[in-house]
Parts: sequence; C-alpha cells; structure tokens
Amino acid sequence: MPSGNPDTKGQPSLVEAALFGLCPRCGARTLFDGIARFAPCCRACALDYSAFNVGDGPAAFLTLIVGGLIAVLAIWLQLAVEPPFWLHIVLWVPLATLLVIGGLRAAKAALLHAEYTRDAREAGSGDL
Repeated sequence: MPSGNPDTKGQPSLVEAALFGLCPRCGARTLFDGIARFAPCCRACALDYSAFNVGDGPAAFLTLIVGGLIAVLAIWLQLAVEPPFWLHIVLWVPLATLLVIGGLRAAKAALLHAEYTRDAREAGSGDL
C-alpha cells in the first residue's frame, strides 16, 4: 500500500504489474514503450516513470539466475544424452535470450511497482 495514498482502489498487485506491464497507480497497460524500455509516463494517469530509479539490478540478477539455470540444464543434457555441440548452441542460446529478455520486462516492472508502493526515493534527494 502506498504510504502517501491510503486509497489503493484500482492499483494492481505486484504480480499483475510485473506480468502485464501495468501502471502501479492506475493499472493501465502503459508501463512499457518497447520490449523492456519504460514509457516516459503513464498515458492514462500521467504518472512519471522517469522519477523511478530501477537501474541495472534486474538485468544483472536475471543474467546470473538464467545463466546458472542454463548451465545446469546443459550439463545434465550432456551427461544424460551426450548430444553434438551444435545441439547445445541451438537449444541454449535462444532459450537464454528469451528468458533474460522476457524476465527483464517482469523484473523491471516489479521493481518499479515496489518503488512506487513503498514511496522510495533516491538517497540524498532532500525529500523528507
């Protein structure tokens, strides 16, 4: 629940916002203006998305998580079946790419939603 706004009617949950790219204030599908790029602001309620600092955290964590998952699956496949090397390339490169890009959208949306609901601010911004 946003600390500055006790009325949360119409606001999506964290999971809904992350999965569908919903505005954390009004719930409209206006969060993204590309595959994983935020729109400048919500076209429905004019919430300024540029005021939130999501940074590169979601990309770093996703790369590590997906990389670990792909490595475990590739090792398991190699030990179980011993397929040719080209099959590893055909399987794991597209899968890793899709998981990182698809997950990046959800992770960025979840982090922006969390910042909004907790009324997070930049350290030293002077807003008390």
